[in-house]
Amino acid sequence: MSAAPHIELNHTAVYARDRRRSAEFLAGILGLEVGAPFGPFLPVDLGNGVTLDYYEMRDEPVQSQHYAFLVPDERFDAMIARLEEAGVTYYADPRHTEPGRVNTLSGGKGAYFEDPDGHNMEIMTRPYVRP
Repeated sequence: MSAAPHIELNHTAVYARDRRRSAEFLAGILGLEVGAPFGPFLPVDLGNGVTLDYYEMRDEPVQSQHYAFLVPDERFDAMIARLEEAGVTYYADPRHTEPGRVNTLSGGKGAYFEDPDGHNMEIMTRPYVRP
């Protein structure tokens, strides 16, 4: 059997009650910019060929999702500072039981926080070691 072709994630839709508010929130924390609207979507370009395309769902409930971002070591502390400035509690764990703490999983640093729509966002400086 031949090797599988290389496949990359290009974009994903992130459902939000207010696409502008949610896109600007995440872009602000990560130190990124919100792009120009593209049809019903408002993109946040992650800089690796992937965009988060915020899509507004004002009349329907938004189901919480998890989004994890591998971030440079040298930018992690600034992201934590922006969370603190915004009054957003961050946690060392995905269940949000360790407020105001970061974890040191896989030899890096990581933290979880909620966006305005209740999505569980994660920033981490090392990818998880998988079996």
